[in-house]
Amino acid sequence: MSTERAKRGVPEGLWIKCTNCKTTVYKKEVVARHHVCPDCDHHFTMPARDRIAQLLDEGTFEEWDADIKPCDPLNFVDRIPYAQRLAEEQKKTGMLDGAVTGKGFIRGRGVVLGITDFAFMAGSMGSVVGEKLTRAAERATELKLPLIFVSGSGGGARMQEGILSLMQMAKISAALGRYDQAGGLYICILTNPTMGGVAASWALQGDITLAEPKAMIGFAGRRVISNTVRVELPENFQTSEFLLKHGFVDRIVHRKDLRTEVARIVDYCQIR
Repeated sequence: MSTERAKRGVPEGLWIKCTNCKTTVYKKEVVARHHVCPDCDHHFTMPARDRIAQLLDEGTFEEWDADIKPCDPLNFVDRIPYAQRLAEEQKKTGMLDGAVTGKGFIRGRGVVLGITDFAFMAGSMGSVVGEKLTRAAERATELKLPLIFVSGSGGGARMQEGILSLMQMAKISAALGRYDQAGGLYICILTNPTMGGVAASWALQGDITLAEPKAMIGFAGRRVISNTVRVELPENFQTSEFLLKHGFVDRIVHRKDLRTEVARIVDYCQIR
């Protein structure tokens, strides 16, 4: 009879590999640091709910329009039918679509908050995302509150909804225009990645634009641009550091400092 004890494997999900420095890091430590690598300070994508907990005062978030569901108006099929893709994404993320909006407080300051989540179809902007962000801008106008949008949209406009998705760019921009005319303060926070139709509309329309370190921000991909203009692009092209240097971003803020920085900006603008 063997007396050897069976070897126990390491449970899955305890460790993750940093996409930047390639170091294997303890997942709980990464989460505790607001999804930032303890070795190289790389900012991982962050779930919308964790982002809310990090930015807002505890227990103050009041979610809006949580029951709006996407549909498949074009009966779109690529590798798999869009309706099936939506069902799979909803099961995987626990979200109905890729945006969360609502009202809360940041260090006691009332704000309206909207977040796109990369986990849901790369944070791409379909009709539901556009509608929720538009309603958030309209309510911020009515309530006369600062508006904060956090972009985690690497997918830009959602191709499975065709022209309906592209229309969201104009719809949100129009709502933001009315908000601006009413004298509202719009702060946009760009995270990695922010691309496509999102970058071409609401993500770069803020009164003040903040970005996390080394975030990829732009419209088309690097290879597409290089092949189109036939020019060798800088190494750090489409990073938040490059955009700061060229005036597209106002400030780069480490994730751990975002809450304090946003509260400071709100205070300053209200005093002015």
